[in-house]
Amino acid sequence: MPGEIDDALERGGRAHVTKPPPKSASAQMRLLVRAEKGSTKAVARRLGISQRQVERYLAGTARHPRPALRGALEREVAKAWQPRVRQRARRKAAAHTGITIETRARFGYSAPVGTTDDPRMRRLTVHLPPEYARRLFDAAQQGAGDARLRGIVAEGLRDVYFRDGGRRAGNLDVDLTDIDYIDVSF
Repeated sequence: MPGEIDDALERGGRAHVTKPPPKSASAQMRLLVRAEKGSTKAVARRLGISQRQVERYLAGTARHPRPALRGALEREVAKAWQPRVRQRARRKAAAHTGITIETRARFGYSAPVGTTDDPRMRRLTVHLPPEYARRLFDAAQQGAGDARLRGIVAEGLRDVYFRDGGRRAGNLDVDLTDIDYIDVSF
């Protein structure tokens, strides 16, 4: 089950598509079948409908999906649309440009005695260097859980924002919890 950071990475990749995805239900089904290497059964499982229903849309006998199926189609088509373009953008971010994370979340700290370590909500927009982008994309591609992805993001925010690249708060450790929203752009 994808987590908040996986979803944010997916949305960030969608910003790089060069053409709009197909609009008709039959064209969307054809795209999904092509993405699943011809398996109507896999598409049916992905959408939560019967294999026969997928075949009806492919044949053109069914044309107007109900609202729940329409939403599932749009969501799955957005994931499958222009995968090479999105992959190229990820490679560029991991090698050269890095990623920008905008979030509103609760940050907790482990700090020396005499300093505050109470968690509090903060809104941050921070550009992380390519090394964090590479680690985040690699972990997401390997199917890492949301806790591991949060750890990578928290480490990047800690090093770039809170420790200011090693110029302050050298022994501060940061926890990222209670994400209100998170957006990733690359």
